[in-house]
Amino acid sequence: MNSEEKIYLGGGCFWCLEAIFQRIPGVLSVKSGYSGGTLLNPTYEEVCSGETGHAEVVEIVFNPSQISFNQILDFFFELHDPTTLNRQGSDVGTQYRSIILATNPDQFKVSLQKISQLNSSGKYQSPLVTQVVKFEKFYLAEDYHQNFYNNNQNYPYCKIVIDPKLKKLIDIEKNQSII
Repeated sequence: MNSEEKIYLGGGCFWCLEAIFQRIPGVLSVKSGYSGGTLLNPTYEEVCSGETGHAEVVEIVFNPSQISFNQILDFFFELHDPTTLNRQGSDVGTQYRSIILATNPDQFKVSLQKISQLNSSGKYQSPLVTQVVKFEKFYLAEDYHQNFYNNNQNYPYCKIVIDPKLKKLIDIEKNQSII
């Protein structure tokens, strides 16, 4: 079995997903960047325009013998709203869409199965709008976006948006409610 696997996930601002997944055992590294669009080597400003087709995503490298891909998806769906089209809270635009960029056929299949299962479960009042697409290219975000929460914990966005998500993560892990 491979000791490393990659997945690319988008669910709002990449700062949120980066901060969450950095704290999950079995995740080896998390990088913020852009994927899913057409513009080569996009900048943050270009992606924020909504004109590139790219989403803010994180590259997650994980050890599948420590955390399964299915568990990665459990955290992903639990810690963002997969039912709002092109938005997470006050972050609005296609760059904030819920998206899974699968790096292999198994990830693609498992992602579609998870979405179907969640839609059937009654957990959400609205259907999931998460896109599942084949991964093509990842563009690393600018240096100041990397490790953003850890370097800027007093930044208002971190206090207002990321802190509650991290509290929810702690509650989930404490109660073992999804893993």
